[in-house]
Amino acid sequence: MRFTKYEIARIIGARALQLAMGAPLMIKRPKDEFNTIRLAKQELEKGALPLTIKRPKPIKLEVQK
Repeated sequence: MRFTKYEIARIIGARALQLAMGAPLMIKRPKDEFNTIRLAKQELEKGALPLTIKRPKPIKLEVQK
């Protein structure tokens, strides 16, 4: 599934906050990398985050003549 740029920003921001609060990493931390935003991006790119994105279905409107 492809994510929109808004979904990516939300996911990275939420995950970076979790990491800053002490959540365990889902990937092996690269040497000398402590930036939580970069670590969250790497987790997302590697597919290590168990995510479910729920998008609302469009409402189908019928036009009466």
